[in-house]
Amino acid sequence: MKLDTPKITRPVIRQLDEAAINRIAAGEVVERPASAVKELVENALDAGARRITVEYADGGKTLIRITDDGCGMTAEDLPLALSRHATSKIDGSDLLDIRSFGFRGEALPSLGAVGRLNITSRAEGHEAACITVEGGRMGPVRPAALTRGTVVELRDLFFATPARLKFMRSDRAEMGAIADVVKRLALSEPHVGFTLRDVTGGGEGRVVFRAEPENGDFFDALQGRLARVIGADFTENALRIDLERDGLRLTGYAALPTYSRGSSAAQFLFVNGRPVLDKQLFGALRAAYMDVLSRDRHPAAVLNIQCDPARVDVNVHPAKAEVRFREPALVRGLIVSGLRLALTGAGHRASSTVADETLEAFRAEPAPAASMPGGPRVYQMDRPTQASFARAYTAQAPAPLPDFGFAEAPSARIEAVAAPLPDLTERPLGAARAQVHENYIIAQTARGMVIVDQHAAHERLVYERLKAQAAAHGITAQALLIPEIVDLSEPDAARLLEVAEDLAALGLVIEAFGGGAIAVRETPALLGRIDAAALIRDILDDLADLGSSDRLRGRIDAVLSRMACHGSVRSGRQMRAEEMNALLREMEDTPMSGQCNHGRPTYVELKLADIERLFGRR
Repeated sequence: MKLDTPKITRPVIRQLDEAAINRIAAGEVVERPASAVKELVENALDAGARRITVEYADGGKTLIRITDDGCGMTAEDLPLALSRHATSKIDGSDLLDIRSFGFRGEALPSLGAVGRLNITSRAEGHEAACITVEGGRMGPVRPAALTRGTVVELRDLFFATPARLKFMRSDRAEMGAIADVVKRLALSEPHVGFTLRDVTGGGEGRVVFRAEPENGDFFDALQGRLARVIGADFTENALRIDLERDGLRLTGYAALPTYSRGSSAAQFLFVNGRPVLDKQLFGALRAAYMDVLSRDRHPAAVLNIQCDPARVDVNVHPAKAEVRFREPALVRGLIVSGLRLALTGAGHRASSTVADETLEAFRAEPAPAASMPGGPRVYQMDRPTQASFARAYTAQAPAPLPDFGFAEAPSARIEAVAAPLPDLTERPLGAARAQVHENYIIAQTARGMVIVDQHAAHERLVYERLKAQAAAHGITAQALLIPEIVDLSEPDAARLLEVAEDLAALGLVIEAFGGGAIAVRETPALLGRIDAAALIRDILDDLADLGSSDRLRGRIDAVLSRMACHGSVRSGRQMRAEEMNALLREMEDTPMSGQCNHGRPTYVELKLADIERLFGRR
């Protein structure tokens, strides 16, 4: 029996019309209202605007209006600006020398293809004009009234592609996305003023966010803008970053580990001033804090990488949120080493929010209104004189502690300090005065008091000592009696062999075994028996995803951290005054001793003024 062969119909190749091309482009450039805001605000910045106002209604679904005081456009410019791939940012001769936010010439025609777009603009020395595009159909240029700059009004986004409306989120979610875009751009240009207003329901609406133009140099302006965008707490607890290496410069602010967040919402990264959401850069930021934060905490940072535009490709995706560096390893190394250097330079410093949270915990619960109308009464007392303090201290001084025979663990080192105790109050962590609950050291400073968690603090000290020893003498490797063979694809094996030298420095020795196979000859002795094949594949996943891997370093550090935990002063151990003071002095001399190995604070500092307020003295 003969079967009929189905006839193949040859598809016809046709040229799409301009409207269809723009709607397809809009699917890449404009994913949601926040994408439209981003493109339009970037156009305003490229036009030299010093003040930009963003207004929206119903989460940007029904109205987005951008007003700026930039250079504006003439009546002749308006139709051309709405043509696909028409731009004033580049001339097309060098796509690697891009120094503006926009350059593709897709945003305005894409918005006009899926919404109702109206542009009113006036260039200096010309009359104002406006033009309207609705669903890809362009109207004529008309005279208009405008003092200066440009007003772009986008209504009924995606009305021409109603299927896209089904993928829109709630108004609240879209409002949040718009606010995030505006804040990121406000951080990239601190000398420009931004106003974000919700005009849902008509009228003037309400101001959601406002940032006036900042004055001063870049760091002063950025610091002022950070206080408005992230909050004053961030600027008080952030470290200034300014590092240059191999033609790359890293600038900005990075928060102390004890000012960590529960999410990555406070991470803002820029490349030549352009906000980016690049996973490799975020991975480098995470790696820089890997040693001082637990996995469920995230660092807060605002960082800008400056380099020659030819060394970075921003034309990776139409949204321009991802970038590709010519030398990604150099960029990652700059971020990781730069931030670790800054954190090390911060010494024992901890964030001020730790003290604020402590004071809040100390405050008594307010009494019910029925029992204490008008609130509790506060009595003001005269502050005792220094002589009164001295007599009271002498009368209440405890008897000398007996020799408890405190013995150090093998990996611990505490040395007695010969300086008299009163002189130690001028030191940053003061002079030890007491130990409570056999775990907390109470120290007096010239301006207040310090409460130290002895176990957490000493754990950090021992950990830093172990890391220094490992760095000085290397990670000891143990040779496998029978090498473990791991079968991989040839590209994966080649990628892994590229970092073989780095892995060997951490005690993992590998070599090619023919084809795509890898032979594991030695493993880090600290890790004991491990599943080498699983570790190799995890490292490969990191290399494919981030371009580098800190997994082995992280596992070694985790072992060192456990060793430090077991080798440090335990909770419940009584310490003599000289031992407590020795611990305080070593904390002052040890980098990153303000937090334990998991990012929790090792001490709390309370100012005398704050303590007096707790007792109603102020």
